[in-house]
Amino acid sequence: MTYAEALEKLASLGPEVRTGRAADGGAGMPPRKFSLDHIRVLLAELGSPETSFPSVLVAGTNGKGSTTATLASIAAHAGLKTGWYTSPHLLRVNERIHVSDGAKLVEIPDEAFGDAFGRAWSAAENLVSEGKLPHMPSFFEFFTATAFVYFAEQKIELAVLEVGLGGRLDATNAVEPIISVITDIGIDHTEFLGNTITEIAREKAGILRKDGVLVTLSQHQEANAAIGEVAMSLGVRGVDAARCLPPRSLMATGGIADEYSPLPRNKYAVAIDGEPILVNSPLRGVHQQRNLALAIATALELRANHGFTQITNAAIEAGIRETVWPGRLEWIPARGGRAAMLLDVAHNPAGAWTLRDALSHLPESMPRTLLFSALHDKPIADLARVLFPLFDSSSSDPERKGDHVVLAPIQNVRAATVDELLAAAHELDVPAHGAPHVPAALKQAEDVTPRDGVIVVTGSIFLVAEIRALLMEEKVR
Repeated sequence: MTYAEALEKLASLGPEVRTGRAADGGAGMPPRKFSLDHIRVLLAELGSPETSFPSVLVAGTNGKGSTTATLASIAAHAGLKTGWYTSPHLLRVNERIHVSDGAKLVEIPDEAFGDAFGRAWSAAENLVSEGKLPHMPSFFEFFTATAFVYFAEQKIELAVLEVGLGGRLDATNAVEPIISVITDIGIDHTEFLGNTITEIAREKAGILRKDGVLVTLSQHQEANAAIGEVAMSLGVRGVDAARCLPPRSLMATGGIADEYSPLPRNKYAVAIDGEPILVNSPLRGVHQQRNLALAIATALELRANHGFTQITNAAIEAGIRETVWPGRLEWIPARGGRAAMLLDVAHNPAGAWTLRDALSHLPESMPRTLLFSALHDKPIADLARVLFPLFDSSSSDPERKGDHVVLAPIQNVRAATVDELLAAAHELDVPAHGAPHVPAALKQAEDVTPRDGVIVVTGSIFLVAEIRALLMEEKVR
């Protein structure tokens, strides 16, 4: 199958997650009942590629992408043939599947994607025709199978896998991980995972295995209790990543700004068994210290108890330093007469609070424009309450008089309308302006923000993706 044909087949499957009014979008298919049965049948038909490599499986609400990006970079810099699977993508579907070439993680080539996806599609068609599957697998199941087929073909030595949704019934959970990692848990995807921290944590803990290994950090009391209950029932050995956190004096700051961004850079040393590991991460924000600690602790566990002796302290340092993970507090400097931009994929309340903390490190006098959008099924009112008041030009704060809020719908069947976004602003009495689409919103934000200001783009990964695509087009021209 060609790359173009693979993309067409993917598009025919409808939205990646179908919920609410998007349930009958795309291919007109209803929301799926989550189960591992179908992905297991498909993988078996493909020769069980997921059994050909050891895996680290990472679940959580926030931070799992940053953790996998850092850990995969560490493994690659250790000289391991590394596979990295993440989701969703920003610009191209290929971003979800990487294999290392030397120390560099490289996206799956178009031809290889078409070939691996084509194998998965043909296998699924055969299974449906034989009655072994009731229907074609989902968008994410196909993607997961494609990744595993490619990883097996590439003869990788370690796979670092980010769970897509939840954990217990996510397609990635078809592997038998040698280490399970759980990042911070918050309220998100309640229609699938539950309405409380306890319910969601239990779903995430579904990636644990009997007599397995869990790497995590203490967090919300309810999450700790739920994860601990599952871990104890399975005889799981817990690895506390707390020893990989920075000195307490740095945990509130993360470091100092540098020539690339006014946001503090996470630059510090942690002492492991009497030896220092120098952390110098391009991932900004105090919250990344927890993700970095999880990645470091997992790397140390791989080295100490799973035979990956190649993972030296030097490899850990280099992997952290060279991590690439765009759209996460990503600072784009001012260019021409236009303001700098800060791109962040915060799409749930916990992510919004993290962004709010990062914004507190910017100069109060810096003019700010919020360019915001969200999916209809996200907690828009909660996101607005956290972020919109920081850009309230009607507030009593004289520093905010020149601020703006610009709202626009994104290109997604689940997108909130401009009216829905404006209603959230009006509920808070925060002045806001609507735009018909993202390109118009970007132009409006650039027009009203002085060059010494910043445009903060957030609310959805799909908005960040559209903005990055526009910036890439601008760069090419």
